[in-house]
Amino acid sequence: MKLISVLLAAAVFVACVAEAAPAAGGDEQEIKRVEKALCDAFRTGDGDTIARLEDETYTLTNSHAEVTTRADDVAEAKKGEIKYSEFRNHDTTVRLYGDAAVVVGITSVKGISAGKEFQADFRFTDTYVKRADGWKLAAGHATRIESKK
Repeated sequence: MKLISVLLAAAVFVACVAEAAPAAGGDEQEIKRVEKALCDAFRTGDGDTIARLEDETYTLTNSHAEVTTRADDVAEAKKGEIKYSEFRNHDTTVRLYGDAAVVVGITSVKGISAGKEFQADFRFTDTYVKRADGWKLAAGHATRIESKK
């Protein structure tokens, strides 16, 4: 009887793990989708999408050690003074922690600001929180990757 109880407990454990796995994979894919949508929104100057996908409490510590907010991101996008021809994340890793997640990777940007062309790569860390209406970017940190010349 004890063996049956152990086998039953093991079967329940395996079933729970198997059922949870798709949800975790689904969350990871959703976070990657949000990351891509945010990159596209910055590239196209879509402040409404930025406002929808960044949490109300969002802050970014940028590569100049300045702290900016969601309101700053939305205002900058709507001004349209920076024109991105490229704004993409790559080499990313997503780590899930229940209703929170950390994404690390590289952001590559290219464009024109104040009439001057720019191109840069940044190593980033983004923190996400799961809200009732989906995953939201809650905090970010970016460090410029200096070219080795």
